[in-house]
Amino acid sequence: MMEDMRGDRVEVVVDVGTGVQTYEIAATRAGRRVEVTTGRGVVEVVEVTRGGKTVRTARFMAERVVALVEHPAESELVPRRGRRPVRGQ
Repeated sequence: MMEDMRGDRVEVVVDVGTGVQTYEIAATRAGRRVEVTTGRGVVEVVEVTRGGKTVRTARFMAERVVALVEHPAESELVPRRGRRPVRGQ
C-alpha cells in the first residue's frame, strides 16, 4: 500500500541499534515540497520542485523507522492560534 504526504519539513526517527537518530528533511527553497512514500518495506522522503522534478531523496528501511513527523506547509489564509490572517492594506 502506498501513502503520500506533503509538507515543508519531515522528521524521521530511526532505530540505529544503539539508540535512535533523527533525520530532518526540509524543502530548501520556496515552491518546493517534501513528499513521503511508504511501500515494500521502504520509507522514501523526496524533495520535489513545483514541476515535480526530484531534487534529493532519502530512503529508510520501514522496520527501523520509529516515528515519522510531518510539519505541513502553512496556508496564509488559515489563522494561527487565534491570530487573524493579515491581508493587503
